[in-house]
Amino acid sequence: MKIYFYILAVFVLCFSCAEANKSSIGLVKTNQELYEAIKSAKPGDEIVLSNGVWKDVEIKFIALGTKGNPIILRAETEGEVFIEGVSNLAFGGEYLVVSGLHFRNGYSPSKNVIAFRIDEDSVANNCRVTNCVIIDFNKLQRDDDDLWVQFYGRHNQLDHCYIAGKTNGGPTVRVDLKGNQSIRNYHKIVNNHFGPRPRKGGARGETIQLGSSFTSMSPSNTTIANNLFEACNGEVEIISSKTNFNEIKNNVFYKSEGSVVTRHGNYAMIDGNYFIGDGENKNYGGIRIVNTGHWIVNNYFYNIIGENFRSPLAIMNGIPKSPLNRYNQVTDVVVAYNTYVNCKSPWQFGVGTNIAQKDVLPLSEIRSARPIRTTVANNIIYNDKGDEFPVVEHDKADGVTFKSNIIDNKGVAFNDFDGGIQSASLELKKISENIIIPTGVSDTINPYIGFDFNTITKDLFGNSRVNSNSIGAVTSADVDNPTILDKSKYGATWFSNEVEAKEPITHVVDKAADFQTKINKANNGDIIELNEGVYSIESALVINKTITVQSKDKETVQVIFTGNSYTPLFEMHPKGILTLNNIILKGNNSNYAFASLKENMSNHFGLTVSGCEISDFNYVLKAYKQTFAEQITFENTSISNCENGLELSEEINDKGDYNTEYLTINNCIFNSVKANVIDYYRGGYDESTIGGNLLVSNSTFTNCGAKEKTGLLLNHRGIVNVNITKNTFKNNPVQFVSILWGAKNNVESENTIINSGQIKTEENLKMKLMY
Repeated sequence: MKIYFYILAVFVLCFSCAEANKSSIGLVKTNQELYEAIKSAKPGDEIVLSNGVWKDVEIKFIALGTKGNPIILRAETEGEVFIEGVSNLAFGGEYLVVSGLHFRNGYSPSKNVIAFRIDEDSVANNCRVTNCVIIDFNKLQRDDDDLWVQFYGRHNQLDHCYIAGKTNGGPTVRVDLKGNQSIRNYHKIVNNHFGPRPRKGGARGETIQLGSSFTSMSPSNTTIANNLFEACNGEVEIISSKTNFNEIKNNVFYKSEGSVVTRHGNYAMIDGNYFIGDGENKNYGGIRIVNTGHWIVNNYFYNIIGENFRSPLAIMNGIPKSPLNRYNQVTDVVVAYNTYVNCKSPWQFGVGTNIAQKDVLPLSEIRSARPIRTTVANNIIYNDKGDEFPVVEHDKADGVTFKSNIIDNKGVAFNDFDGGIQSASLELKKISENIIIPTGVSDTINPYIGFDFNTITKDLFGNSRVNSNSIGAVTSADVDNPTILDKSKYGATWFSNEVEAKEPITHVVDKAADFQTKINKANNGDIIELNEGVYSIESALVINKTITVQSKDKETVQVIFTGNSYTPLFEMHPKGILTLNNIILKGNNSNYAFASLKENMSNHFGLTVSGCEISDFNYVLKAYKQTFAEQITFENTSISNCENGLELSEEINDKGDYNTEYLTINNCIFNSVKANVIDYYRGGYDESTIGGNLLVSNSTFTNCGAKEKTGLLLNHRGIVNVNITKNTFKNNPVQFVSILWGAKNNVESENTIINSGQIKTEENLKMKLMY
């Protein structure tokens, strides 16, 4: 009987404990209810945010969960809780989970949208953000830098999230190592979909940054794995690894303009990643190596044709005795078992060497230290077209050892580096649209077995390398399609960035009073069509969407702008992308044809002008500071009798920023434009900024520049890529048509110059150091 009562007592006690540990589910509906729920939260609790818009909410998730009973803050329905306005989220504590939130239509009041700390004394450990979305949650000003997700503490995780649309300065995600509590952190960034990050127009646009220049060389031990990076075009570095012992594994980099870069850290493992280009865009990059002890194994490169910093494999020169924030020499690196298919000049060594610029740079900036003790072995290169230089030596690769590499180069001769790269005849097996594997490697090719090569136990597809005699990224092409671009495998389960294409609707305008009304009514991609006639516009037309404005059937349409001085006919707002076709624009000599907002340009604008006549404006285009357009194009257009032309020169902070990525002038006529005919500026010595891009072609410039104080007709100081070709310059009262930067990609050809000064080349421009 005593035994019976004892068993009953134990049962009751266990049931009571289970009830005590059972999570209490609380639905909160207001900011105050949320804050109170967090204060009272205990291990195992769930705080449930009711569906709807949560505006101007600053969530400080301070609590202590346990490994077995975390505290969860989640959406009532995943994807139905919208965090908007001036809002953010900060963690402080242990074992906390946030799930199912959608950040949109707002910006953070702090330097973070999500931060794994409350302050320097209260960081997060073992916390997680999962199944969330952040889209276009940008500060109002481009130079107001922030971070959308900032890691502190240890063992925190970002997974199954979709993050896209960051346009202001600062990496999208950063792992911060300030303080011992954040070193050796073992954070995980896994199974996310990093959607399009538009070009930023300068530095500070990474998608992920591991550490910073202030904490470089610290041990981080962060893992970035199984993520999709799609159109991550912010700057030259997609992932910037500035700390030690990080692992970048099994990710897909799809048509992303940049590279994975070991910027300041050592001992990175870059294993089993896919780098997919299109064979046309030279901005799609691969892996760029700086520093010591990295292993680059099992990676697959397809149609990557970038050069220098964006080449498939770029191994840099370093600075002797480099400071922490610059470039250390590459030493003790292994590049093994990788496959390159249709990648032009895939291996480039001595990238960034700048010995020729020693006259304008201090000795501390000269990158003369070549890579040493570096092994390139067991790799496969396949080219549909022969490549004379599969290996490019910007400086001598005398510290690199090549072993057991093969190339099918279609019979084109190449430097084999003492037999370290052997010619082969290979076949291809198509696994998917973007995965094509070379096969038919001869049995006479024996893999090189270097020190610790036995630790490379798996191939790209996860197959065992044990007892395998294969080279390249895969041991066998007999595999199923890994569906690496199946977006349902990444990001939030409830969200897709796929948008169904819609046929544009044409909205016809007959009178000036309806112009703005029809623009407001239109959706993205629609067409505003003007019937023949004269339209007198008194105030700015607001462009805040993607829209085409054109004349009907190319009939004569004249738009006369009578608005106030210094105001534009077309006022470009965030996300305003305007295409203007076959229209005559006429100002009153004091107003502008096109201009961005002066402030709060939280997103990009864009402009294409074709077949138009523009006259009698103060400025044709005025782009203010902290504004950016990915593309501005004028073609088949005449511009006459204007005080100023195209002004894109207000980014004078000399930090590598500029106002547009691509400025294209083709088949245009400029007549009597008195100043700033084309004024396009990028300042600051920053080798990582490899834009903007100016093309001036097939155009005529007559009687322009009479009031130009610089004596330059085309002022493009600091722009890296300039092509001035097949133009005529006649009777322009300037000293120079252009001053080209010889050390960069500045060229001119087939221009006719009559009484218009000259085109001059300066090999090295003196520029302010950014560091």
